[in-house]
Amino acid sequence: MASGHYDLKKSTNGQQFHFNLVASNGEIILSSEMYNSKASAENGIASVQTNSPSEAQYELKQSTNGKPYFVLKAKNHQIIGQSQMYSAEASAKNGIQSVMKNGPTTDIRDLTQ
Repeated sequence: MASGHYDLKKSTNGQQFHFNLVASNGEIILSSEMYNSKASAENGIASVQTNSPSEAQYELKQSTNGKPYFVLKAKNHQIIGQSQMYSAEASAKNGIQSVMKNGPTTDIRDLTQ
């Protein structure tokens, strides 16, 4: 059974790092903030791996244009990842389920080179 993976990347200016959690179908299901160091981004991935299986760590939100999305929070309530915007709340809830399933993966693809 195919599972998701993390893409660890450098920002376009090469000064910061971020990651995406990618589902087995190739869709990005969670994106991180920008980090000032690669080690901090790697810590962010570790936090997603730890927190993603727990439904209590997710918060369903609504953007200013009314589109639903969700954030994944660490136990200290810091946001560690955000989803895309969805067209319906049911789709956002499906996205949460996908992150819960794929988040614990240890497949990390370092694309910072």
